[in-house]
Amino acid sequence: MKFNKKLKTIFLDRDSKEFNIVGKVNIVLSPTLYWVKKLSLPVKYARDAKKLLPSIFEDSVPEGTYSYSVYKSGEHFIAFAYEDKKILNLLTQKGIKNSQIANLYFAQTELNTLETIYKVDKEQVVCVQNDIVILLPSVLFAQSKRLDMSEIKHSKHRVTLTQFGHIVDKKSLYKITAILIAFIALVAIELFITQQKVQTVTMKQEELFSKYKLKSTMFQNRSMLKKYNTIHTKQMKIRIYISAILGLRLQKEYKLTQLTLKNKMLVATFSGITQGKESRITRALQKRKIAFKPSFKNNLFKVEMAL
Repeated sequence: MKFNKKLKTIFLDRDSKEFNIVGKVNIVLSPTLYWVKKLSLPVKYARDAKKLLPSIFEDSVPEGTYSYSVYKSGEHFIAFAYEDKKILNLLTQKGIKNSQIANLYFAQTELNTLETIYKVDKEQVVCVQNDIVILLPSVLFAQSKRLDMSEIKHSKHRVTLTQFGHIVDKKSLYKITAILIAFIALVAIELFITQQKVQTVTMKQEELFSKYKLKSTMFQNRSMLKKYNTIHTKQMKIRIYISAILGLRLQKEYKLTQLTLKNKMLVATFSGITQGKESRITRALQKRKIAFKPSFKNNLFKVEMAL
């Protein structure tokens, strides 16, 4: 990867302020301007993987007109879906002229080696999770470094926009056009091969759904996953709370008389504790970082813990 010291690099996001640019610049597109997936596919080359992308992204992107891009990274493919028109409109809105653009890049290809969290503006930070570059609100992080765009070493993965390719890379556009003309006679064969590969991927998906008794659509499966995650979270809280209650070292005159689970509340009832003497129990629960509501009723001390 070559580092272009002559050209300034800017980070473009929907919330970016209008730029005042002098000369040409490289532009890194925010993760909010594209969709990205890390994929394992039954094909060897990126050109074959690209033909599968419309069906792969179909269930995960809003309705629109998309372009697709993909490159191979190790044993996986990094695939992109993006709307050329929206990016073109945003460039115009932010005061960036066509003649001022040297190259466009995805943040995924240029920032995927970040080892910590970096601030891109007052409101947002960028970081890498599971090999994917993401944008998050800065309020979630107490500290973060400022991202110095001048230190970025640009990759070879430039973005070519439909209706805009002649500005970004005119020579490449001519080459692509020549290749398309040369291979027009092979379109029917390529289409057949692509259909076979799509069918293979679809069959594997159906086999996976059948094996694990999943629903027929990704929407239903996501809903089911959300449901079971909620149940799992609740059960883990119950285990932690019960463990904390049973692990209390009570004085001889203190007794745990009842432990009940009602709706979304776990209630522990103690006898033998007079008001003002419950601090040992409350301190122990606070030490375990358990939120609870204490109360006294009929000479019984109750601790209510919301699930």
